[in-house]
Amino acid sequence: MRAVKRNHTDKIAREMVASSVIQAMGYDADLALLEIEFVSGDVYRYHFVPRRIWNELRHAPSKGAYFANAIREKFPTTRLT
Repeated sequence: MRAVKRNHTDKIAREMVASSVIQAMGYDADLALLEIEFVSGDVYRYHFVPRRIWNELRHAPSKGAYFANAIREKFPTTRLT
């Protein structure tokens, strides 16, 4: 079996979430990439995000507040849309 090489342009599967700020989010553990689709329709990727941050975001009672405090402006970011 051949190993499949993944890169930063591969699509990341997102899960819908209940939030007034975030519509859907996904994480690629191999690349430490967090992808967030906001309710505005904008999609951003956050690079070098530890799995711990992803897990905490997934379980946060307020995903928008957690994002603002622990992710926004803390990781290199790429806007996809």
